[in-house]
Amino acid sequence: MAKVASSAVSSFSLGRICGRTGTRFSNGTFSGRGLVRTVAVLSDQRRFPKIGAAGTGIVPPQQLIQVVEAAAQTGAKVVMEAVNKPRNVTYKGLTDLVTDTDKMSEEAILEVVRKNFGDHLILGEEGGLIGDASSDYLWCIDPLDGTTNFAHCYPSFAVSVGVLYRGKPAAAAVVEFVGGPMCWNTRMFSATSGGGAFCNGQKIHVSQTDQVERSLLVTGFGYEHDEAWATNIELFKQLTDVSRGVRRLGAAAVDMCHVALGIVEAYWEYRLKPWDMAAGVLIVEEAGGAVSRMDGKGFCVFDRSVLVSNNVIHTKLLERIAPATENLKNKGTDFSLWFKPDKYQTDL
Repeated sequence: MAKVASSAVSSFSLGRICGRTGTRFSNGTFSGRGLVRTVAVLSDQRRFPKIGAAGTGIVPPQQLIQVVEAAAQTGAKVVMEAVNKPRNVTYKGLTDLVTDTDKMSEEAILEVVRKNFGDHLILGEEGGLIGDASSDYLWCIDPLDGTTNFAHCYPSFAVSVGVLYRGKPAAAAVVEFVGGPMCWNTRMFSATSGGGAFCNGQKIHVSQTDQVERSLLVTGFGYEHDEAWATNIELFKQLTDVSRGVRRLGAAAVDMCHVALGIVEAYWEYRLKPWDMAAGVLIVEEAGGAVSRMDGKGFCVFDRSVLVSNNVIHTKLLERIAPATENLKNKGTDFSLWFKPDKYQTDL
């Protein structure tokens, strides 16, 4: 954008920047209410540090995203073949499920990644850490995000593949399953750092809703019913009272893609893992959204909390979410980095 003197930036130009109008007077200015809201919208945006990588290193972005998309689609094919068949369910915990499909999807994804980038480090939900920890690249794979939903044929699950370059998201793909029994279909979200976000090849953008009262929100709850879980129950209640509603779908990658698509305004959750977040956070950011920790500080994929939004309402949500998170810290809840592989070099 060309550099101009501040006096040249009129109320009219501010209105056009935000896609808003208002009451325009004969001298070219707008009513005070419209201008105040426009300035407020602008001031709320771009306050949060970018989480995407500055580049993709020696692997060109187009080559990287092609493999990421191919890996996610390969995993999704495995899931689609199993979606209408009986499930073989086992348990990682009292209510934390895993199916044979999770494992088969991850194996199929790993095959694609290894074939193309045999020297890259991989972190899979089912298989753990595999490969060379000195690599600049870390693949974070959730072969079936929303396993419980899948086990019940409830349409909110996905295959999620995100790649970090020196610790920051560089490329991402999420294949979401939509529809339901007898009419399953998929749509693929993808992004590269600095390259925008897409759904089925069409560019997408977050919503421009600038009021929490007019927003539809989403959250999630982990399997541990601890202090963080109880705190989020309270946040769920509070934000339900001041918004158009808070949904809980049960698949973090799906929730974040819905923010990027502009059909909900924000999503937050405690206790996620890198494979839950690596793809979704980049897709949100590349769609124009904001990403932070739930205390409002800068986010990385190894953190234990995340808030993503359409950017415009991010600060307003933090007015409630950040104090609740600080209170958890004061009570001793662990918010240190969940995990970072030994010897893995980052730019964090």
